[in-house]
Amino acid sequence: MREVFAETVQDVMADDPRVAVVIAEISRDAFRPSPRVVNVGIREQLMVGVGSGPALTGMRPVVHSYAPFLVERPFEQIKLDFGHQGVGGVLVSIGGSYDDPVWGRTHQAPGDVALLDTLPGWRVQVPGHPDEVEPLVRAALAADDLRYLRLSLRQNKVAFPVVEGFTAVRRGSGGVVVAVGPVLDRVLEATADLDVTVLYATTIRPFDGAGLRAAVAASRPDVLLVEPYLEGTSAHLVSEALSDIPHRLRSLGVRRDAELRAYGTPEDHDAAHDLDALGIAAAARRLFTHPVAA
Repeated sequence: MREVFAETVQDVMADDPRVAVVIAEISRDAFRPSPRVVNVGIREQLMVGVGSGPALTGMRPVVHSYAPFLVERPFEQIKLDFGHQGVGGVLVSIGGSYDDPVWGRTHQAPGDVALLDTLPGWRVQVPGHPDEVEPLVRAALAADDLRYLRLSLRQNKVAFPVVEGFTAVRRGSGGVVVAVGPVLDRVLEATADLDVTVLYATTIRPFDGAGLRAAVAASRPDVLLVEPYLEGTSAHLVSEALSDIPHRLRSLGVRRDAELRAYGTPEDHDAAHDLDALGIAAAARRLFTHPVAA
């Protein structure tokens, strides 16, 4: 995904003088030398601050690093230099929640989307396949809003057309599963023997409440939300969309109740957070095969 992102940005830069890239050492070899590719060194707060500067002049900055260095460490600069000043920009992260656990907790950021949720106006996109990255990047560079593109080393087997809301990958009558980005394959495997609708999202902010309501109307109002970041990040939006419909909701994601201190592999972390096919299947069976208590 990172390679597709870098090549797409450079292709657009050749024809669009508005586009500039700001990095802090990470991915420095992915971009060809250019006056509009600025490497500020290992200074993440400065990276975001410098990124907001071109936006004040009408340019379209792309700020890129690992998720914790892009969102968590310079959060104040995101809040003030972009949000409070009312300028647009494109933040593009790699590493996801725990794509590179060998580097330890410093390179993990499961709370990135939840943190951006505290600020208004951010469009959040989570591709599940490299082929979904290019159209998302091109659309982001052509816009003037605030966008967060969350890239990952994890990917689904096939790409889906990039759309604003949910894509129905499977239809069923026994409930609805929402799968965000690279968790789709695990969701499909986990629910293969269940009569449920599976909705897939690359764009998760804004949240497609209308699409969820339509899916629930054609099924049972039980929702399993599976996100590759902090569990329950989108739960409040599911509840808001279904506020007038009695429903049950189960959220899966990176667990909130414990911090893993063993590095392991991404698959080890999936299993620990019930984000592997086995854990998702167990949650789906509990939700969709157990009747509602009288």
